[in-house]
Amino acid sequence: MERNLSLDLHVLTARLDRAADRILRAEYGVSYSRFLALTLVGELGASTQRVLADYLGVTEPSVSRMTAVLAADGFLDVRPDPAGGRRRRLSLTDKGERLVASARQGFEERLALLVEHSGVPYDEYAGHTAQLLETFAQWEKEAAK
Repeated sequence: MERNLSLDLHVLTARLDRAADRILRAEYGVSYSRFLALTLVGELGASTQRVLADYLGVTEPSVSRMTAVLAADGFLDVRPDPAGGRRRRLSLTDKGERLVASARQGFEERLALLVEHSGVPYDEYAGHTAQLLETFAQWEKEAAK
């Protein structure tokens, strides 16, 4: 059988995303895309709607609608930027922080079980994934020059 890593990675990612969405909706009442937005705000410092839109690869109006829902649900604090303009500053509420921490731990445990069940050593898989992400980030930096 011919190897097709690019397709395999796409299929794996799509399946993981769908599984994450099912789990989050059932256990936490939030979609995976909204959980990802909260995670990006809380852990990667997506402090404005523009930065969050860039991280998610969506438009600012889309992020504006999403952040309004997350704020209404009590997960996100959205405030005008003190520097002025139309920018909005984002931060997690205590409720948002608890959701991200709890769901992240649950996902990590489930992923560890899946990887273990596949026979792939978890530490090796995590290390290789980190190495690929680091290499990709470096390629992006070089391409931007």
